[in-house]
Amino acid sequence: MTRPSFGSELLRGRLRVDLLDPLPDAGLDADAEAFLARLRAFCTDKVDGRLIEREDRIPDEVVDGLRDLGAFAIKLPREYGGLGLSGVCYHRALMIVSTAHSSLGELLGAHQAIGLIQPLRLFGTDAQKRELLPRCVRELSAFALTEPDIGNDPFRMRTTATPTGDGGYRLDGVKLWTTNGTIAHLIVVMALVPPSESGPGGMSAFVVEADAPGVTVEHRSSFLGLRGLENGVVRLHRVVVPASRRIGPEGQGLQVALAAQDTGRLSMPAVCAAAAKWSLKIAREWSGVRVQWDRPIGEHEAVAGKIAYIAATAFALEAMVEVSGRHADAGVLDTHTEAELAKLFASEQAWRIVDELMQIRGGRGYETAESAAARGERGVPVEQLFRDLRIGRIFDGSSEALRVFVGTDALADEEGPSEGSAPSAPPPDFGVLAGHLSSAAATCAELARHLDRGRERWGEAVAERQLFLGRVVDVAAELYVMTAACVYARALGGTAVELADAFCRQSRQRVAELCRGLWANTDADDVAVARRVLDGSFTWLEEGVLDASIEGPWIAEPVPGPASGPNLHRTIRR
Repeated sequence: MTRPSFGSELLRGRLRVDLLDPLPDAGLDADAEAFLARLRAFCTDKVDGRLIEREDRIPDEVVDGLRDLGAFAIKLPREYGGLGLSGVCYHRALMIVSTAHSSLGELLGAHQAIGLIQPLRLFGTDAQKRELLPRCVRELSAFALTEPDIGNDPFRMRTTATPTGDGGYRLDGVKLWTTNGTIAHLIVVMALVPPSESGPGGMSAFVVEADAPGVTVEHRSSFLGLRGLENGVVRLHRVVVPASRRIGPEGQGLQVALAAQDTGRLSMPAVCAAAAKWSLKIAREWSGVRVQWDRPIGEHEAVAGKIAYIAATAFALEAMVEVSGRHADAGVLDTHTEAELAKLFASEQAWRIVDELMQIRGGRGYETAESAAARGERGVPVEQLFRDLRIGRIFDGSSEALRVFVGTDALADEEGPSEGSAPSAPPPDFGVLAGHLSSAAATCAELARHLDRGRERWGEAVAERQLFLGRVVDVAAELYVMTAACVYARALGGTAVELADAFCRQSRQRVAELCRGLWANTDADDVAVARRVLDGSFTWLEEGVLDASIEGPWIAEPVPGPASGPNLHRTIRR
């Protein structure tokens, strides 16, 4: 039986507040609260974020400490040795560790959200679960999908899994940007099986031992932010994998990958919500002590507007994580679309929040925390957060790709709004927030009509109107978060209602602008200009500057065969 979906209903023109309200219990029992308390104490006492930032590496003892706390297996059922705690607890744990240092959130998230645990729980056999899931309590895993010529298009994959004739496979290929790949014990590898008489072939998922012959970490990548991130290039050369290590049937690898990403996409909103909450704290404290023109800067309207935006959006991000997480735990709703909308909205708004925080902090926002501390001031790592959060709009599905994915799903749904149906009035106990929900419901119905108008205007070519679909999806994301904010505020009561009201007012302004842009825009002109840029018509404009790029191909051509350099894989003691 198909589970109801708030996101799908929204894209059909129906704002089903009743699907989200009442909000399920958070499911945090005494064990969960005790674990979160131990994790907070450990991160406070044992994690030196500045050391990680300086050395670009998480100390082994920190990894060991997280392992001993059970942080590698927060949601893993107790029958396999995990803590057996809720998704909400996992999200709150990510908020704690990511504010100790951003790389810790990636370490745990890459292992539990998109690493081996989730694919095995969803697609693994009982034998695979009994053998491998207990290892995930103390051993790290990674997920190897991306390749040098693969972004959001997995059908360009070159890594192969050739049947060996004895029921096994031989894996060959190169995987790029494998998070945890440099220190993982187990790697989920996506590879193409050629079709044959014995099977359909296609993209498939395999569990590979990181120390197996033929597995080599060729390069540890370095990035703008996320210092300490264990991410690198993994080469597979004639790596033998038994059939018992294939997850799911041949050809089901894409489903495995997408299902893993669905759950992983709620990890990013949790990290973004944590960053927003910290940003609010810094904005409040700094804006009260920094004086300009005889008044604290927070009293000046230009800064006050930024503070209000940060506060309202921080509340909305937490609301979205809580509402999405609680319903995902309850399992009554299909939260696939909500997870995509949450990841899109959170990564975009968190980036704007830290940009506004940097503006509030001024030159001190641009200065490193170490530099400020060295000259006698509080070291506030705004520039680090600025670097760390920027990746959120790119990985786990870029913002552009997510807009296309959600927009394409909306177009494929022919059901549309019911004949003669009208947006239902929200329950009266939403009080001051009821007007926002009524407005959201009306906009939701209007959004479905915009999609219909797009189909009528462009026919099947509407799927190629990515800027149009992007605005539709952005409106849908705003409506989802508005609803989540109202539902969460009603559950909390008190001053939370003020923040939800502020967020909804701001969101409605953004929605109005997006809706205007659906039909009044420069899209066609911009596409024409872009084509002229690409055909070289404007290369004269590029003259008079130097190009500091290091020479080399735009995309590295993976050369098959054995590794030619040392294996950079390292094993953290366990």
